[in-house]
Amino acid sequence: MFNRYKDKVKHWMTFNEINFLRCWVHIGIHNTDDQTKYQAVHHLFVASAKAVKLGHEINPDFKIGTMVAYIPSYPMTCKPEDVMKNLVFQRQVEFYLDVQCKGYYPANKIKEFERKGITIKKEQGDDEIIKEGIADYIGFSYYMSTASTTDKNAEKTGGNNMMAYKNPYLEVSDWGWSVDPLGLRISLCQMYERYNIPLFVVENGFGAVDQVEVDGSINDDHRIDYLKEHIKAMKDAVELDGVDLMGYTPWGCIDLVSWSTGEMKKRYSFIYVDMDDAGNGTLNRSKKKSFEWYKQCIESNGEDLESE
Repeated sequence: MFNRYKDKVKHWMTFNEINFLRCWVHIGIHNTDDQTKYQAVHHLFVASAKAVKLGHEINPDFKIGTMVAYIPSYPMTCKPEDVMKNLVFQRQVEFYLDVQCKGYYPANKIKEFERKGITIKKEQGDDEIIKEGIADYIGFSYYMSTASTTDKNAEKTGGNNMMAYKNPYLEVSDWGWSVDPLGLRISLCQMYERYNIPLFVVENGFGAVDQVEVDGSINDDHRIDYLKEHIKAMKDAVELDGVDLMGYTPWGCIDLVSWSTGEMKKRYSFIYVDMDDAGNGTLNRSKKKSFEWYKQCIESNGEDLESE
């Protein structure tokens, strides 16, 4: 692919959401032991680094990034134990970014492996490959934030295949995902200040039930509001915080079955597809209100965010 598209495609990503649970499903080791999981992750790191190195050899102008699911967390209180709990939660994604963007395993992960008796088998030259094949940029998905606490009785809410603690200051979607535009700005700041390489928001969106009116219109103002506020947050990160943001692509364009719940009714897109959860429907496609709004948004490069 690098060779075939070397004169057409300049931006690449090696693995999609490399840190997320779905990777265990895809490689067939869901619910297995940590030794096996982290050994597999090591192979992913080496493979990604080799792809980066190869891509740069084929075309030095290539920009090759990593991609993670980024879910920032806040301490539920200023209780030191909650702050520490939050720090440990954040390390879950920072581990993947540290290896792929700094080129080495972080000290806290090495200590974790020691405590758990995990030994990563490395082939000769693996560490050098990882160090030489660091990412040119970070691509990431952002949908929600969570909170960390040591209080086991704290209220929980669903969210992207995990039970998260409910942030009392944020609203949630019908599926329990917290709506947190400022969290996107915070995430951009955290990543840029830690890694100092360009960032790319490659997934961001709002899953909701869309109502088709008698006249066929679909007034998904909820989605417009969500995207509008997140785009404003990105603009603040760039203009006020100095973040180097390469671009933004929302999730998604056309309705499809939601990966996280297996439902058709949980819709994210600008184009409605007439199909229900049982697979019934005409499959006809129609534009939602958000379609024209986002068209106007991208034509103005994010400057015109008002809807008629």
